[in-house]
Formats: sequence, structure tokens, C-alpha cells
Amino acid sequence: MAGLVDGSADGFAEALDEGPVGRLAYPDAPISDVVDDYHGTLVADPYRPLEDTDSARSRAWIAAQNDLTERVLARLPARAAIRDRLTELWDHPRAGAPWRRGNRWFQLRNTGLQDQDVLWTAEAPDAEGRVLFDPNVLSEEGTTALGSIDVAESGGIVALALSHAGSDWRRWRVRDVETGEDLPDRVDWSKFTSAAWSPDETGFFYGCYPEPPPGAAYDAPNVNMELRYHRLGADPADDRVVFATPNHPDWGFEPEVSEDGRLLVVTVWRGTDQENRVYVADLGAGVEGAVVRPVLDAADADYTYVASIGRTLLLRTDKDAPLGRIVALDIDEPTTMRELVPERDEAIEEVRLVGGRLAVSYLHHAHSRLAIFELDGRHVGDAGLPGIGSILEMAGDRHDEDLFLTFATFVAPPVVLAVRMSDGVVRQARPPALPWDPDDYVTEQVFVTSADGTRVPMYLSHRRDLAPDGDVPTLLHGYGGFRIPQSPGFKAEWLAWMERGGLLAVASIRGGGEYGRAWHDGGRLEHKQNVFDDFAACLRWLAASGWTRPARIAISGRSNGGLLVGATITQHPELYGAAVAEVGVMDMLRFHRFTIGWGWTSDYGSPDDPDQFRTLRAYSPLHNVRPGVSYPATIVTTADHDDRVVPGHSFKFAAALQAAQAGDAPVIVRIETEAGHGEGKPVGKQIDERADVLAFLELTVGRPGTPGQPAAEA
Repeated sequence: MAGLVDGSADGFAEALDEGPVGRLAYPDAPISDVVDDYHGTLVADPYRPLEDTDSARSRAWIAAQNDLTERVLARLPARAAIRDRLTELWDHPRAGAPWRRGNRWFQLRNTGLQDQDVLWTAEAPDAEGRVLFDPNVLSEEGTTALGSIDVAESGGIVALALSHAGSDWRRWRVRDVETGEDLPDRVDWSKFTSAAWSPDETGFFYGCYPEPPPGAAYDAPNVNMELRYHRLGADPADDRVVFATPNHPDWGFEPEVSEDGRLLVVTVWRGTDQENRVYVADLGAGVEGAVVRPVLDAADADYTYVASIGRTLLLRTDKDAPLGRIVALDIDEPTTMRELVPERDEAIEEVRLVGGRLAVSYLHHAHSRLAIFELDGRHVGDAGLPGIGSILEMAGDRHDEDLFLTFATFVAPPVVLAVRMSDGVVRQARPPALPWDPDDYVTEQVFVTSADGTRVPMYLSHRRDLAPDGDVPTLLHGYGGFRIPQSPGFKAEWLAWMERGGLLAVASIRGGGEYGRAWHDGGRLEHKQNVFDDFAACLRWLAASGWTRPARIAISGRSNGGLLVGATITQHPELYGAAVAEVGVMDMLRFHRFTIGWGWTSDYGSPDDPDQFRTLRAYSPLHNVRPGVSYPATIVTTADHDDRVVPGHSFKFAAALQAAQAGDAPVIVRIETEAGHGEGKPVGKQIDERADVLAFLELTVGRPGTPGQPAAEA
């Protein structure tokens, strides 16, 4: 396999037959003379027309950008080879953690190159079983995905939420598990919520938004959610509204029914706020008599429902415990909270009640550790996990003997592990045959000192035979927001990068959840600049480490990580050679005006507030692009059906960067069709997209050949 090729602006120009040296000719973007007044500060928004992605001018610009990008990528010699190898790296069996309902087991599986995961059912967790629902047969393009699954307690019936073309919108349908036949029920306009079956299994609770006007589904503001109950066979238009808060249109609801069927537990959330509420309803008198009432209504901390024992809720919370603890709460005496597992020196990530014990996943310097506790809080012991990696999901209930989980590293995909709760013994279920040897790679963790002295973890992964020589092509990835940790995880594109002689660096910067609430708070609102400073510190560390130099470094990030990349492009274009900004939040003055964007003000603040406006304006990627600067080579990716971070963010930023670019490094845009923010993207589309990104990076930050590999193709 070829190694990383030599990157240069000349290479781009020659690939496009545009002469030996010179910048690309970019399509003209539609512009306007819009100027907004923010608290007395006038801010121009010349690319406002690109927010209307369906206008004729925008569609022409999108087509021209995709044409330019395809002309660039089609001529890159490594593109086809990378795509072929990515296909091989993707082509292995995958499975999620199995879970039991009644006497049946359920599991998501993929043979390797299936566009979407398939729901299986079996008589035992390790049995072959049969296909229960295959979304791949619903769309020739493979763009219909399973967004959510809720199996009734008996295991006899399942509610399935389907999404199309990557949208966050869900349509619920119902299937009989025994016969495999669909019931006629179809429930639309659900989003950001799961389903929960009533104890008699004649219907389910779910959250939904008002039906958008025709043609406005991808632009609709996500407000005024209602918690409803759908009775099987009924017209969804007649579904009973169980709970709604018209005085709080920005509240959302996550329903769960206790294992014994006695309680409906409703988590009440507002956007991405880490402080939430917990409400309950008694189901003893049936759904019709259920009245939702508050139990924890102060919104003073994060409360995550774990399980119920009678009328006692088990909760994970950061109330008076920034790293998290586990408490018990009697719903009839909610002012008294009894501590079960106290706060320790590591952040709690997830808790499950399995086999009468508590399985607690902790983050130890951004990688997973699993501890087992009795219900009285006594620490039984730790389960031995196979190396530095992450627990991605956990499954099991109070009466199961085993906890099932999936565990991944940077160099091996998720594997299913079973943990015997009686003694913590771990066994692996059906390890997949892989077209590479994970032992050929190594992962280490280093700590970087940020601008204010904060110690920031960063992972380094690479081929075992790769040595630092000051010139290794390096990919630095980050996120830094919404209390989402950046811990070890497997991506075929990352493995391909390492396989071809690159160094992978993943930074666990502030804004994430690696060290609990304080780490998150240190990277949000008025402290958001810390996120960018942490990332810049990692870039400087890499350049001084002996591994690489700025011209050989590329940066990448998605969504909030796309914002990270955008801000780093405008603040520190000198620290690296290429950037991959994917589905990013780039316009920090208008993000709250689209779909669920208002919900991100807990992390970003609101431009409607004068003080927060000044903070946002200072780092907003769109508003800090400066004409006359030589920006690094950049590829911006987005999708036309992204109804979370609307594509206008990426369109406006790319147009501004292209217009401002003073150097020869290319700035291109890759716009996926029939796709959204990323969830549910078909495997085929993922492979195509990742091959394009890697080919772009090889051309821009690569080098001829690498140790142990032949030179690049001519």
C-alpha cells in the first residue's frame, strides 16, 4: 500500500491543469448588503443568501462548489486506493450490546458493508437468531435508518423510529416480534426523544413537535414538544397529551417506564443545559389516570435516571458532586436524597442496575474503567477491561446475571464483552476476524500544558514501527463542548491514516466531560476561548515533540468540533498545514435562529445578550475571517439535509474563506446530498466521504513514502 504523498499548492494547481502555481478559481457566491445591529455594533452578513439553501442562486453555487471539489479530488492519485482500503477496513462483522426483554434477546448487527445496522432477535445473547427489522430494504440509497428502538417488557412487540436522509425527524412504526409483521400504526414528527411502552403494552409514550408547515420540515424551530401516548390502532391525531408546558416552549421530555411498570419517569430537559428536572406519574390506575408531577423541579444539577426500586428512584447526579455520584430518592419524600455511591476522583459516565448490583463506568484520564457496587454503596471490585479504550454502551437489567457492553480502542472496532456481575469476570463474545492486526499499533497518552497552565490529555496512536523524525504527517482531532468526552474510539479512516504512515492525535480539551462538570464549565460561555487555547497548545506540543512540524499537521473536528476547527483557522493559521471542518457551527451570531440551535446557548451563550454577544463575536469563525491572510488548505464538509447544524453555517464560512484567501492553498467544499448531520449516513456514503478527506490530507500534509511502505503512486 502506498504511503502518504507529498503535499503542495502546486500539486493542486497541476492536478486541475491551472498552471504550475496559482490559487483555484472559486465560484462566485450570492451576496447581499445585509447589516445587523447587535447592541449598537453593526455587523455585515454579505453571504446571508446562502442560508436559503433551496434558492436558485444557492443551488447554483452548491452545484459549482461540488463540481470544483470533484475536479480536485478526482485527480488525486491516492483517492481510489484509499477508498478500496477503507472498504476493506469497514468490511467486518459488527454488533452492539445485546439486551433482553421477556425471554427474547435483541441486538443490532452489521455484516460489514450493510448501509444500515439491522435489528436481530434470538433466544440467547450468543445465539444466531433471525432478522427482526432490516432498514436496508426500505431505500435503494440506504438512507433510511433506525433512529431509536423500544421493546416492550414482554419482548413481544417493538416500537421503531425511522429517520430518512440523515434528518433528526423520526417516524414511529410498530412490529410484532413473533410474526415479524408490521402493525398499521405510523406516528410522525418525533425528535430528540425515545418511546416507552405502558405496562399493558397497548401503547407507548413518546415526545413530538407540532407538524411543520409544508416544505418547512428542515427549517422548523424545535419548540413546544408534547409528551403523548399512542394507543395501538388509534389515529395519531387523537393521541392523548400526557404532559406539555406551553409556558416553557423550550422544554423537552424523555419518557421511561420503570421495570415493574408502576412509574412513568419523565426527564425534562432544556436544550443542552446540564441542569434538568425529573417528573413522575403513577401508572397503577392506568394511562388515562396518570398525572405527571414534579419530583425534582429546581433544575439545579444533572439528574440521570438509572432504575426504580418500588417508589425509589436511583439517579446519577452531579448535585454537590462535580464528578458525579449515585443517589436514591423516594418520590414521596423528594426533599431527602440518600447517597449510595459517593463522588470519587474520576467522572462517572454511565450507570446500570444489573443482577442486583450497580455497574458504574468511570473516566480515568479520558478512558473507561468499570467498577461494581452493591446497592448499599459497597465497592465490590473492578472489571478488567482489555486495555486503553472506551465503553460505548451498556445493557442489562436488574434480573440479568451479566452486563453486556461494547468496548473500542483507536486500533480495534467495538467488541461485545459480557461482565458476570457476581464476580466481575469478563468474557468476549464472538471476536470478529479483522483484515488487520491491532497489535501492529500502539497508543500512548501525553499531557499538554495550556496557556493558563491547565494540564490537557492527548492520545497519540500510530503504527508500531513508526518513529518520530520531525516530519511525520499528523492528524489532530478535537471537540471541546457539551460535556462530551473525547476518549478512545475506532474509525476506519483513522486506522487508514495510521496504516499509511500517519500519526493520530486526539485531544481531550476543556468543554468536554473528561473530568466532570468543572472541565465542562472551563470551556463554555465566557470561558469558551480556553477550548481553542487548549487545542493550540496541543498543536504547539506536536510541533515541538520531535514527531512532526506545522506543515505536516492537519486538524479535524465535527459539529462543535467543526466550530473548533473554524476558530483555529481564524486564530492560528500558522500552526498547521491543513484543516477539515465538518458540519460546523460557524456563525455564532445566528446559530440560535435555526432548528435546535437555540438549545446550544447553555454552552455558547446568546448573541441577544450584550455581554455574551461580545464573547461570541470575538471567536465566531465566520466573523473573524480576514482578507489578505494565507490560510491553510481547508476542506469544509456539510450535507443538504442537516437539520441540526444547518448547512448555511458551512456555506457562509467557506464562501468567506475562499474570498479572503491570499495564499495558494485550496479551500474546497464537499456537500453531501440525501444526508444529514451524520447519524444514519449509509456506509457507502461514509466510505466515499472519508476517502475524499484522506486523499485531500495526503496531498496537503503528506510526504513521499513512509518507513516500511513503498512510495506513493505516480
